Amino acid sequence: MPPATEGKQADKDAKLLPLPRQLAVPPGAPARSNVPSVRYDLTVSGTGELGPDDGVPGDGPREIFERGGASWYGIPFHQRKTASGERFDMTALTAAHKTLPFNTRVCVRSLVNGSEVLVRITDRGPYAQGRIIDLSRAAAERIGLIGLGIKQVALTIIDREGMRCGGSGVEAADAQAPAAAPAPRKANVPPRRRR
Repeated sequence: MPPATEGKQADKDAKLLPLPRQLAVPPGAPARSNVPSVRYDLTVSGTGELGPDDGVPGDGPREIFERGGASWYGIPFHQRKTASGERFDMTALTAAHKTLPFNTRVCVRSLVNGSEVLVRITDRGPYAQGRIIDLSRAAAERIGLIGLGIKQVALTIIDREGMRCGGSGVEAADAQAPAAAPAPRKANVPPRRRR
């Protein structure tokens, strides 16, 4: 027989063997994946829970205020008034939270990639289930949230000097809430004349 037909004959004689019923990985072998286990309780408050150290000396673990989903908002809301009375600027590092007081400084840490951003609370929301904070577009870009839409985060309130966020120290001016902006003045418009 020519060599080409010998190979075809050998293929016909070979039978498929059934798959073994035991595990594909022998006992005692290292795991094939290093993916950490998933936490499904991220939307519950973690008050009192200590967060991971970001590797910067003198920082230490921080108290996590809350964990859950973060989303972002941008162009449709740009320059509209927020609940605090300011105009929303999608290029500023601001955020919306349901209960935190306005002008509270919050360090938002991504639980996906570990990046952090310091934001100031200026609005109320989000009102979707499972979401705890809405970030401005600029803040969302800092933690890599733009492409995903929703990302799991941990929030830490920055309330004293010396705390760190994003690898840099927070200055005294950033740690304290700034004074409330003065109330906007009403424009004095003369009454309309009749013809």
